[in-house]
Amino acid sequence: MEFSQRLDLFGDEVFAALNARRRELEAAGRKVFDLSVGTPDFEPPAHVVEALRASAADPANWRYSLHDTDELLAAVCSYYRDRYGVDGITPDMVMSCRGTQEGLVHVCAALVNPGDVALVPDPCYPVFQNATLLAGGRPAYYRLTAEHGFLPHLADVPAEVADAARYIIVSLPANPVGSVGTPEVYEEVIAFAREHDLVVIHDNAYSDIVFDGPAGGSFLSHPGALEVGVEFLSLSKSFNVTGARLSFLVGRPDVVAAARKLRSQIDFGMFYPEQAAAVAALTGPRDSVERQRLLYQERRDALCDGLEAIGWERPNAHGSMFVWARIPGGRQDSSAFALELMERSGVIVTPGASFGPSGEGYVRMALVMPPEQLHEAVDAIAAAGM
Repeated sequence: MEFSQRLDLFGDEVFAALNARRRELEAAGRKVFDLSVGTPDFEPPAHVVEALRASAADPANWRYSLHDTDELLAAVCSYYRDRYGVDGITPDMVMSCRGTQEGLVHVCAALVNPGDVALVPDPCYPVFQNATLLAGGRPAYYRLTAEHGFLPHLADVPAEVADAARYIIVSLPANPVGSVGTPEVYEEVIAFAREHDLVVIHDNAYSDIVFDGPAGGSFLSHPGALEVGVEFLSLSKSFNVTGARLSFLVGRPDVVAAARKLRSQIDFGMFYPEQAAAVAALTGPRDSVERQRLLYQERRDALCDGLEAIGWERPNAHGSMFVWARIPGGRQDSSAFALELMERSGVIVTPGASFGPSGEGYVRMALVMPPEQLHEAVDAIAAAGM
């Protein structure tokens, strides 16, 4: 039997390979420090869990959820106003998604025809590229480099490529590189989109995990953003509900409507108890979110200070739950380095090359352990001579 050529678009899933080797090491009695996957180890707020439990106790809420409830849409609109200072978000500008990954596949498919060009950051979270490929689009990459603080520098994009593109994906704070957007960067992105008739798709998964400056915000808070773009609001990292897949596409209503039309052909909508949990998160207290941000900052400091102390270049880590570290000694093969590091020290990281060609020479580390364990991980790296 022959399978679809679509499967040939994707290589082996790096997280699965790393996880398989982790299990082998643990079975052999080795101590491992798995910093490869960004799954929060904090608990979801009690009021969010209770809202889901109470909703699930009502048999009526186990039926098909063919739409987002009015309460949920209103909660997203009020959240944008209260949290980000964005007025003017209305229910027709909001669509729930079962996670940003799924939502990206829908919105990309709604925007491109086979062969169309899309601008994607390099390095980037793999779904940015893969959603474009699944839609039949052709990714064109704009590089995120140390020279420009790992931020979009769109002056380097050839005009003919920008004119041919249908959309540009931007992600700030950025996974994997840890950079945080500035007003100047967002203004450049909006002007670029207007000049080249592009839709901006902004992934806003980490706005509540920002260090060293002003609190994280929203792309949609910048003048002109609602005219050119949409944003994915994810509750996963802020409220530690990754398994529930609570995410929203928010912004330009025609883009949201197009994604909603496509999604309606293959999905019955977000489970009502999950909608109730999302409402509780969006409308409830956010003090735990700030406490958690400070804990992430302690972890960031422990890992970055430790790596710098043993001779690594200080990593880039201004936002998100990740540290983007240049491999020491001038080594470039990130996959080989990650495998050697795992075997010799028990520390598991993600090779930078898995995020795109410009990721070569780097590794990504997730802040998923408390500071004392991160200190142990750094000590293990030092003891391994790496």
